[in-house]
Amino acid sequence: MEDRVEVEEMDIVIVGAGICGLATALSLHRKGLRSVVLERSETLRAKGAAVEILTNGWRALDYLGIGSKLRQNSIPHFGSRDVWLDWNKQRAGLQSVGESRCVIRKDLIHALAKDLPHGTVRCGCHIVSLELDPFTSFPILQMRDGRTIKAKASNSVVAKFLKIKPQKVFPKSGFRGLTTYPNGHGLSHELVRTHVNNMVFGRSPINENQIFWFVLLQGHHEDSLEHKDPELIKQWCVEEMEGRFPKEIVKIVQDCDTSYLILKHNTYRTPWEMLVGNFRKGTVTVAGDAMHLMGPFLGQGSSAALEDGIVLARCLAQKIHDQSGLQGMNNHIKRKVGEAIDAFVKERRMRLVGLSAQTYLTGLLLATLPIPVKLFVVLLMLVLFYDQIRHTRYDCGPL
Repeated sequence: MEDRVEVEEMDIVIVGAGICGLATALSLHRKGLRSVVLERSETLRAKGAAVEILTNGWRALDYLGIGSKLRQNSIPHFGSRDVWLDWNKQRAGLQSVGESRCVIRKDLIHALAKDLPHGTVRCGCHIVSLELDPFTSFPILQMRDGRTIKAKASNSVVAKFLKIKPQKVFPKSGFRGLTTYPNGHGLSHELVRTHVNNMVFGRSPINENQIFWFVLLQGHHEDSLEHKDPELIKQWCVEEMEGRFPKEIVKIVQDCDTSYLILKHNTYRTPWEMLVGNFRKGTVTVAGDAMHLMGPFLGQGSSAALEDGIVLARCLAQKIHDQSGLQGMNNHIKRKVGEAIDAFVKERRMRLVGLSAQTYLTGLLLATLPIPVKLFVVLLMLVLFYDQIRHTRYDCGPL
C-alpha cells in the first residue's frame, strides 16, 4: 500500500517568521486577508540581541499598530557620535531626522506575532522544495515531513526558486550582544561608535538598564565562527579588544548576557542586484533579507523589512480586496496576484537600490582599501548621499 501524502491548500503562505514575514502577516490581517506563516524552527525566531529602528521604521510600526507598545521599553536617542582613538578625534551628528530607538529583537518579534490570529504562525515547518503546479501554476511547497502545501500566493525565502544570486560576504565579521545593568548604565542616550586599528565598537542604549553593542573586525574569521559556545565567543571577542579599546568599553563585553551573543559574517546583496533583479515568478515573491540583505552600516535592515511587509500587503489588498478575492477562476487569481506583486516590486525597487548603495559605500569606508579607492568612495558618498540621513525621511505609507 502506498503512503498517503497529506496535501493542504492555503491562499497566502509566508515562509519564515522573521521580522518581514510577521510584518507581512500582520499587515494582511489588518487588511482582512488571512495568511499562514511557516517557520522552520520549533519556536519563534527571537534569537539576536537588538535592532536599531529609525524614523521610517517607527512610522511603519505605528501603521501596524504596535509602535506604542515597543516604545514602553526603549528610550529615544538624541544623536550619534564617532570617536577615532588613533587620531584623538570625534564627530557628533544626527542618526535620524526624527525618532530613533534601539529595540530588543525578541520584543519586536513577539509584538508582531501577538496581534496575529491564533494558528497563523506554524513552527517546525521545514520547507525542502518549491515548484509550480503544472496545471494551475500556483506554488507547491514540499515539507520535510512529507506534507505538501498548495498556495495561491507566496512570499518565500526560497530565493533559489527565483534564481536570485547567492549573498556576498563583506570583509568584516561582527559580534553583537546585550549587556544588562540592574542599577542603570548611566550612559548618554546616543549611538556611539569607537574606531581603532580597523576595528569598530558601537554601543546603543535600549533603555536605562540595557545596552546593545557590536564589534566589527577586519576579515572573515572562518575558524572563529565554528565556536558554538557563547562563553568561548565572548572570550575571543574580549581578547581581540584588550589592548586596543579602553577598559570601560571592554568591560561592557565582559559583562554581557551570553544568551544574546552572536558572531556572524556581514553579508549583503549588491545595489545592482536590486536594480535589475527579478523578484517574481508566478505568484511567488521575496521580501526582507531574502530580497535586499544589507550590511549593518546604516541600521536600516529591520526598518526596510517592516516597510516591505506593509507595501506588499497594501498592494495585495488593492487587487484582492478581501478573502473572497482569492476564490474563483485560477487564471483570474493568478493575474490579480501577479499584478499586486509587480506593483510591490516597482514601489520598493528604487528605495532598496538607494539603501543598498548607501550601505555598501558606507561599509567600504570601514574596510581597508588603497587610499585612491577610498577617496573615490568618499567622492561618491558626497555626490550621491550628501544628506546622509535622508533615508530616514522615507514614509512607506499607511496600510
